[in-house]
Amino acid sequence: MIKGVIFDLDGTLANSIEDIADSMNQVLEENNFPTHDYTTYKTFVGRGIRSLVEKSLPNENRSSEEIKKNYERMMSVYDENCIVKTCLYPGIKDLLDSLRDKGIKISVFSNKANELTQKVVKVLLSDWKLEHVLGAGGEIPRKPNPKGAIFISDKMGIDPSELMYVGDSGVDMATAHNSGMHAVGVLWGFRDLEELLENGAQTLLENPMDLMASFD
Repeated sequence: MIKGVIFDLDGTLANSIEDIADSMNQVLEENNFPTHDYTTYKTFVGRGIRSLVEKSLPNENRSSEEIKKNYERMMSVYDENCIVKTCLYPGIKDLLDSLRDKGIKISVFSNKANELTQKVVKVLLSDWKLEHVLGAGGEIPRKPNPKGAIFISDKMGIDPSELMYVGDSGVDMATAHNSGMHAVGVLWGFRDLEELLENGAQTLLENPMDLMASFD
């Protein structure tokens, strides 16, 4: 019996790709480096902003010093622009309302830096009671390491076997499996069906409200 749901944030609850891409492109333009389109950025996200910065930089400009400098600049630019265009995906509000009405506990676990995760959640998800919100940083390693997901499970007071982890990437599916949770992949996010299946998605959602079939 599923008693709770832990959601990934970017590409699952919130469409944040334009703010991420616009911010990184600003950093690249400041360096006179080539920029990338939104579709390309969808392949860069998922393992934190430092990883995105490294992938965005030209191959010949990926020294540790360049990555550090541009990561710090990206964090500054994105902090100012992380909720300019970012919004909930269509159907997410109805899903969260339905989960609340069913008494299903919900939390958020993201690979976005914790301070940015908290900022986005505060703006977009203030209408719902969240048991716990956690981003990367401090003692919590990035997904697919299960430490953060299990930490949230403990905070929720729910055994991992009674939780769903819902996300849009292979990293999310691996996180679910590594933590002993049911792996749910969404098809409206940043990655494709093949990646979700290859990484062990047990349930696939074409639309947010499809998740409610698990609670009928």
